Amino acid sequence: MTETAQRPGEAGHLNATLGLGGVTLFGLAYMAPIIVLGIFGVIAEASAGASAGSYLLATVAMLFTAASYAKMSVHYPVAGSSYTYVRKALDSRLGFLVGWTILLDYLFLPLVIWLIGAAYLTGEFPSVPAWVWIVAFIVVTTALNIIGLKVADKANLVLMALQFLVIALFIGFAVAHMVSRHGGGSLLSVTPFSGTGGFPAIAAGAAIAAYSFLGFDAVSTLTEDTKNPQRNIPRAIMLVALIGGVVFVTVAYILTLVQPGGSFPNADSLAADTARTIGGALFAAFFVTGLIIGQFTSGLAAQASVSRLLYAMGRDSVLPKKFFGTLSPRFFTPVFNIVLCGLIGLGAVFLSVATSTSFINFGAFTAFTLVNLSVIGYFVRHRHEQRLNPLTYVAIPLIGAVVDVYLLTQLGSAALTLGVIWMSIGVVYLLVLTRGLRVPPPELSLAE
Repeated sequence: MTETAQRPGEAGHLNATLGLGGVTLFGLAYMAPIIVLGIFGVIAEASAGASAGSYLLATVAMLFTAASYAKMSVHYPVAGSSYTYVRKALDSRLGFLVGWTILLDYLFLPLVIWLIGAAYLTGEFPSVPAWVWIVAFIVVTTALNIIGLKVADKANLVLMALQFLVIALFIGFAVAHMVSRHGGGSLLSVTPFSGTGGFPAIAAGAAIAAYSFLGFDAVSTLTEDTKNPQRNIPRAIMLVALIGGVVFVTVAYILTLVQPGGSFPNADSLAADTARTIGGALFAAFFVTGLIIGQFTSGLAAQASVSRLLYAMGRDSVLPKKFFGTLSPRFFTPVFNIVLCGLIGLGAVFLSVATSTSFINFGAFTAFTLVNLSVIGYFVRHRHEQRLNPLTYVAIPLIGAVVDVYLLTQLGSAALTLGVIWMSIGVVYLLVLTRGLRVPPPELSLAE
C-alpha cells in the first residue's frame, strides 16, 4: 500500500463482524469443495485406484500444516500469510522466496481452473476442441476483470451452497446406485484406500490431491474482520482443513466404489460420466452446469487475485513498477497483469490436469514446509521469554515439514523441473534486488 493511501487501521479499525462460523464459511468457499469431483479421475489414475487413501494422506499432511498456520496467525495477525510468517520468524530473504514460489501458484491456478472446466465441456460436447473452451474462458474472464467486475460475497456463498448441494446429491445417487445393484454390503470396502499400487501410488496421488486444499489458509487474511481473531482465526483454519478433508475423503471413497480401478478413457472428466451412470442424463446435465459455474466463478476470482498480487509487487517495487504497478486510467484495473495472466493461461492448451496441478503444488509444498519451519524458528527465538510447548512448537511442525517435503518429492518430473527453474530465477532476482544480499529485500504490503 502506498504511503499516501489511508490504511483502514489509521482512522479506526475495520468492523469485526465475523464469528467463527462466518470466517469458516469464507475459508470453505475459497477452497471450493466441488474441486474433488473435478480432479477425481486424475487422482484415481495417479493412485492406482486409491483416491480415498490419497486424500486421507493429504488430509493428515494438511492438518499438521494447518496447525502451524494457526500458530503463526496468532503471533502475526496481519495480511500476507506464509510470506509474512517466514519473513518475520525466519528471514526476510526466505520470506521473499516464499512469496516468489507462491506467485507460481497464483499464475498457474487460473490455468488449472480453465483446464478443468474445458475438460468437462469437451466431455459433454466432444465435437468442440478443448482449446476452444479454454480460449473462451480466458477471453470472457479477462474482459470481465479488466472492466472491474467484482464477485459479491453473497454470490460466493450461494455458489458454495450450490457446490454442497451437488456433492450431496452426487453421494446420494452413488449410494443408491451401489445398494440397488450390489446390496448394502458393497458400501464397505478397503479398496478405495489401498488400491493396487501400494503406498508409492497413494503418495503420488496425495501429491496431486493436496491441490484441493489450496486456500485453507485464506482465512488468515480476515483477521481485522473477525471477532476475537486470536481465538477464532486459528480454529477456523483447522476447521476448514478438517471439514475439507472429510468431504474429500468421503466423496473419493464413494466415487471409487462406483468407478473402481486406476485407468479410464476420460480421466479428466470421469465424474461427469459417473454422474450420468448414477443419476441419468438430467442429473449429469445439472452436475456439469454446477461444476462449470463453479469453475467460471473460481477462474474469475483467481485471475483477479493474481493480477492484484502482481500489482502489489509492482507498486512496492518487487517487480518493475512501470509494467506491473500501474492501473488503467479508464478502468482503474491492472490491465497488463490481467492480460499477462490470460496469456499464461493459454498454456492450458498444451498441458494435462495432472501436470498443471503438480506445478501449483510445488509452490504450495514449498510454502507449507517453510511455514512449519517458521513455527520452530519462533520457538527457538522466543522460548526463553514465552512459555512454549515443544510438542506443538517443534514436534508437530517438524512432522508437517517432513510430510510436505516427502509429498513434494512425489510430484512429477516436469513439475519438479519447472519448480526448480522458477526457484532459481527467484534466487537470481533476489540477489539483484538485495545487491548481493547486502540490503534487505523490499517488503511487500498485501493489505488493502
